[in-house]
Amino acid sequence: MYLIRDWRMTKTARASGNILKKIKPLGDRVLVRPISKEETTESGIIIPDTAKEERPQEGEVLAVGPGKLNEKGERIVPEVKVGDRVMFKKYSPEELKIEGEEFLIVNESDILAVIG
Repeated sequence: MYLIRDWRMTKTARASGNILKKIKPLGDRVLVRPISKEETTESGIIIPDTAKEERPQEGEVLAVGPGKLNEKGERIVPEVKVGDRVMFKKYSPEELKIEGEEFLIVNESDILAVIG
């Protein structure tokens, strides 16, 4: 089991502090809070994310594992950091639902981009 030495949380993550202190990603995995997008129709009707069938592809990084080990046993430091807003592959994350709140565990290799 790997230990995360640099365990930091964002402001939005502090609201769920007790839950997130229990979740520590291992290896090159990343804990992400999905960001839902509401759409507005031309007539002004807001369609919430819950009414759509599609899975979120965007989220905020809440915790990052220590990184993957290469063939020489050296740790490869993850490129993403806590607080980054990321885009990831649609069907790659593992879903977690803890106390009614949804989180995703994503492999760093499945993260496509860091947004702004």
